[in-house]
Amino acid sequence: MVRKYFIQQVGLLLMVAVIIMITNIIGYGMPLADTIKGVLVLCAIALFGLTVSKFMSRYVKLPSMMYVSLTGLLLASPISPVKDIIIGVTSQVAFLAPTTAMGAFAGISLGKDLKDFAKMGWKLIIITLFVIAGTFVFSAIVADAVLRFTGAI
Repeated sequence: MVRKYFIQQVGLLLMVAVIIMITNIIGYGMPLADTIKGVLVLCAIALFGLTVSKFMSRYVKLPSMMYVSLTGLLLASPISPVKDIIIGVTSQVAFLAPTTAMGAFAGISLGKDLKDFAKMGWKLIIITLFVIAGTFVFSAIVADAVLRFTGAI
């Protein structure tokens, strides 16, 4: 059971890693060797967090993302002896490169449920558009306030 889960996660991480590497090299002009190192470190952090989540789920039901984030934060924190290596290697991966992979998977997921989404009616589509627009506008207002407060603009 655990072995099957581990193999499945490695396969998914490899697919995401390839998408991130292509995006990082073509979209951001990063060197191939640096990109591979950075993506491998990010994948190792993700795999470790997912594995910890799998074992901890027997005791505490928390999202896998929490364990992945916590692992990354601990490895890059000032108390970590490997922080310089982790930060140096992962800084070669553009911050927005992983969003391409996330967008691809979100699109696939939405396409899979498109028939169910259409059954919910046109009112839900209007509500969804208002929620997305409201989230964007509110985020812009908060960002503007923070930038003005810090003197950046």
